[in-house]
Parts: sequence; C-alpha cells; structure tokens
Amino acid sequence: QVQLVESGGGLVQAGESLRLSCLASGNIFRIKGMGWYRQAPGKERELVATATSGGSTNYTDSVKGRFTISRDNAKNTVFLQMNSLKPEDTAVYYCNADVILLPTLRRREYWGQGTQVAVSS
Repeated sequence: QVQLVESGGGLVQAGESLRLSCLASGNIFRIKGMGWYRQAPGKERELVATATSGGSTNYTDSVKGRFTISRDNAKNTVFLQMNSLKPEDTAVYYCNADVILLPTLRRREYWGQGTQVAVSS
C-alpha cells in the first residue's frame, strides 16, 4: 500500500555531514507525522527526530543543534541533515510515517527498510 525508501547513508569521518532522504509512495491521502529513528548494534531502536505536517519538530537530546529534520509535504519526502557527526551516531537509520490511506482514510504507520550510517573516529 505504502512504501518508504530511504537514501543517503554511508561511511564518514567524525565531524563530517550526511543528508538522509525518505520518499513515501503509494495509496497516500495525507501524511501526518514523519520521522527518523535509529538502531545501533545491541541497542533498541530510538527516536532521532520527528516533524508534523504543520512544521513542528522534535529531537532527541543527543542530536539537538547538530541534526535538522525537514519535510517536503508536496513530495511526501522527509530529510535529515546530520552535521558534526560523532562515532556514537553510527546506526541503521529508519524512516517512519503516519499515513492516512486512500481510499479508506484509515490511519496506519509505516517503516522504511533502513539505511546504514557509520561514523569513524
């Protein structure tokens, strides 16, 4: 019904930047919240940042001031600009979307397949 495709991960050195993108496609009426989560080896998945369709954003404390989430609502896309990356940011990053579906107008949550971000010291 809905697919989320992430891109932009990779291997960088500490202090460098990456920009993640996530495109949602399918039977979409409207997307309410979109966000990024991450999961490091041996750890639980954690919230990184979220953005509502109205532009409100929320960040986990460890990324505040370094990461910026943004959305292009017309293109059903969410971005995560990651600056001043640290080795502890290494994880698989997952896109998440809270979608209102066509034609049912039911609300359902979707996840992307994940993109690897690795930061070397």
